[in-house]
Amino acid sequence: MTTLPGYRSNRIVELMQERGERRDAHWLEEALQQAAMLELATLPPYLCAMWSVKDQNAQVPKAIKRIVFDEMSHLGLVGNLLATIGGAPRLAGQDVVPVYPGPLPGGVRPGLVVSLSGMSKETAELFSRIEEPDEPLAEARTHTSIGAFYSAILDAFRARPDLITGGRQLVKDMAHHGEGNSIVAITSLADVEQAIAVIKEQGEGTTASPANPHPGPSPELAHYYVFREIFRGRRLIKVSENPDRWDFTGDEIPMPEAFPMATVPPGGWVTSGAAIPDPDTKVLLDQANRAYSTMLRALEKVWQTDDATVADDLMTAAVIEMSRIKIAALKLRTRQLSDGSGRTYGPEFLYTDA
Repeated sequence: MTTLPGYRSNRIVELMQERGERRDAHWLEEALQQAAMLELATLPPYLCAMWSVKDQNAQVPKAIKRIVFDEMSHLGLVGNLLATIGGAPRLAGQDVVPVYPGPLPGGVRPGLVVSLSGMSKETAELFSRIEEPDEPLAEARTHTSIGAFYSAILDAFRARPDLITGGRQLVKDMAHHGEGNSIVAITSLADVEQAIAVIKEQGEGTTASPANPHPGPSPELAHYYVFREIFRGRRLIKVSENPDRWDFTGDEIPMPEAFPMATVPPGGWVTSGAAIPDPDTKVLLDQANRAYSTMLRALEKVWQTDDATVADDLMTAAVIEMSRIKIAALKLRTRQLSDGSGRTYGPEFLYTDA
């Protein structure tokens, strides 16, 4: 890709305003790059909230963990969608890596500020706003959703199926995380349609049901409704039929006990004034940032090689770096800020050059 609008651009909004006849190969390449940035942007906030919970086997962090695996699969599928038309996602670099607190990439959800902090009702509300469909089946609103952006991408593929080459495809069996979680090769329009259906429906559900049509071992709701359940503190259940109607009146979902992980300030903790970390905490923050950056560089290279074995090795290396971020995060969540507030540190997810 010769030019790449910055992370804080309004490029998705601009792409959606392009007329159908102008949504050519270049439009599709740009749109998929923005989609990759969008999928990446959700991971750090979800991970921080999940890791802040004291009992990682509790109901809420387990639900978020399933969502995190879905989002990772979505990122892989977007990478394959871009590679099949001859592109490669940019995932490493100051211009493409999310900055927190800040907006979602491309101008999606204007006014929404995404931050990194511990698990709370406020974070559940934020996450549901990220995943919100055009017309939720409960608490209805009207706006343009991430799903609408993916629908536009699908329309562009349908108009130009000749662009699909099947080149540089990452294949990863992740069925143990759910039936829609495997990263599959995109070699036909049918593959495109299935991949985009998985991405949209796992996040937003369908117009007929809030259920995730591509669940794990047990039935699941789509991401939006999972986060609304956590926020409302109740299960979403069907309360009437013909027409079907759902409401948050089911069993109670208690907010889990979490470490009081504070919101990461702009530029990270070294810019926070009274909460500047001590040397030992700074080491942990740096370890997490280096692992995050190394992970992104490995992921970016996955779609730059024609050797499937090399691509698989790079993906394995990225998974190892993710585990290093987690190790640092679980230590940081117990270390209180130096400002005496009683709140704790969390990972910054700052990109650093090699």
